[in-house]
Amino acid sequence: MKNKIILLLLVLPLASLAQKVDLDRFTFSSQLRNLPLVILDSTYRTYNVTVEGTKLMQGYLRELTPEKSLFLEGWKMLNQDGHVTFKVKLEDLLPESFSVKERVEIKKDKTGKEIGRRSYYSQEVVYTMAANAEVIDYKGANIINFVLADRGNKQVYHSPEFPIRQLAEGYFMMNALTITGQLYKTSVNRAMNYLSEQATHNFGFGERSVTDFMWILDSRKHPEYVAHRKAFQDLQEVMFSISANKPLDGVREKLQPVIKYFESIKKNYTSSKKADRKLRYASYYNLAKLYYYLDDPQAMMKEANGLVLNDFDASDGKSLEQSALWLKELFARTQMNSRHFPIDIASFKGPYENAVSTTKNK
Repeated sequence: MKNKIILLLLVLPLASLAQKVDLDRFTFSSQLRNLPLVILDSTYRTYNVTVEGTKLMQGYLRELTPEKSLFLEGWKMLNQDGHVTFKVKLEDLLPESFSVKERVEIKKDKTGKEIGRRSYYSQEVVYTMAANAEVIDYKGANIINFVLADRGNKQVYHSPEFPIRQLAEGYFMMNALTITGQLYKTSVNRAMNYLSEQATHNFGFGERSVTDFMWILDSRKHPEYVAHRKAFQDLQEVMFSISANKPLDGVREKLQPVIKYFESIKKNYTSSKKADRKLRYASYYNLAKLYYYLDDPQAMMKEANGLVLNDFDASDGKSLEQSALWLKELFARTQMNSRHFPIDIASFKGPYENAVSTTKNK
């Protein structure tokens, strides 16, 4: 009897250790397509850009081609007569204040004792520029307006440094044409880059690479250790192969063994012990994330709800519920059901091209 008690005392800690559940974040990568924030007529897929400058800046504007620099992902740019026109207005670049800044360089000997000082001077010019864009469709209806730059956003130019203060004081006036041209070009490029970002965000179908994580078992002595990691490895490979430019046809079927495994964890570890709840948490969490990237908000919501009811870190479940609702609303608003599909930009035609084509067919 004594030997049996000793043996039991030895086995119990080992059994307890075997069931220990530690989870680590394991990352995976995938692709998806952003859907537009502003909903337009689904036939609108071409655009053009017009740029209007001022007389003062006209000489600098001739050296630039901002109308060609606007990039709207998922749309085709035309020289004119697109479904949508971006009308850009660029105002003058205006210097507002001039000052001279001094930088003192202290020279020291090997012992750290100061042995001399030398001053360097540079001119600081505060300047502003204003720009805006109006977006209209080919019927003349206003869609949205963007402020690309405003006078409240002060920009600062720093001249090279000079050992003589007077050289710094007159640097901008002596080189006004060249410096103004450089600053104007930078400001216009900044404005057009911002407009490209806003255009794609509001109307575009940009391809996006994403990195996310799942909770994977990191307790080596747990009986699910090898299988848990194998499931994630298989999932990771499939997720990496997903392209924003291809439908998800067949992807879910490839992931069925992984889905089946995580579902089995929920059925095989059913106790209310913390270790089992923690292991089930990983299954609910991982499946919810998986369904998010499979464009299935309904299945994602089911797993998120299960995570909340599982009573281990329920706040994550509520967060995933919000993501599922957001995805469901996104699909409803855009009248789409996936973020994975090809776009053949070359096939898009402007509204008047379609009209000409229809006339010829008649």
